[in-house]
Amino acid sequence: MKFILITKKQLGLIFCSAVAIIAAVAVSVSALTAADRKLPIYGVKTDKKQIAISFDAAWGADDTDTLIEILKKYNVKATFFVVGDWVDKYPEEVKKLSDNGHSIQNHSNTHPYMTKLSTEEMVAQLKNCNEKIAKLTGETPTLFRCPYGDYNNAVLNATESIDMKAIQWSVDSLDWKDTATADSIAKRVIEKTTNGSIILCHNDADHTPEALPTILETLQKNGYEFVLIKDLIYNDNYTIEHDGTQVKNSLQTAGNNSSAE
Repeated sequence: MKFILITKKQLGLIFCSAVAIIAAVAVSVSALTAADRKLPIYGVKTDKKQIAISFDAAWGADDTDTLIEILKKYNVKATFFVVGDWVDKYPEEVKKLSDNGHSIQNHSNTHPYMTKLSTEEMVAQLKNCNEKIAKLTGETPTLFRCPYGDYNNAVLNATESIDMKAIQWSVDSLDWKDTATADSIAKRVIEKTTNGSIILCHNDADHTPEALPTILETLQKNGYEFVLIKDLIYNDNYTIEHDGTQVKNSLQTAGNNSSAE
């Protein structure tokens, strides 16, 4: 019987080689996974000082009139992602928001975790909500925000299958947190906003109406123009980068360095 003697040095080299091979395989798998993974739009790369503020509406509606008045005071149009069940409960609020020039978009029909649904159920969630919104506003939504920010390739494919775009956010106000205050909400949004940012707020968070005037006034003084998300994003000839930033293909080749949060 023959025995192979391996020195500590040789053992060390074998170990290092094995680690290198494992690392290489992991990087390859990671790169493949990243390349295959689809992303919604988190923000937009643009030279223009344009930004969009959005509100998710799924539960209450007590602050609707207050939000409308504040937005009107600063001449700001916002995008409201509404749940179909919310539309059922508050049709007058939906109509009021639409009549004041705000964009009413889709936040699913019943606010489920979309990734737990079949493709047919996903599409039904989108279409049912779209129909409710269109009936009240006369316009069919083209944008969808996943409940809980929960998505995967199947959800994004279902969204695209009915010619809609999935929208996330690049600036989270965290207005939904119990520890949030008007000052903390405003400070966070103002500090994190850059060209092409999409800001997330909620229509019924406790301190959002109090924080909103400071947010709007300060960002406008900083030279930002508020636009609707549908007017901020690119509709064709674009790429979505690894962080969810939507980039116009011509900007990529031009080497534009400005980016959303």
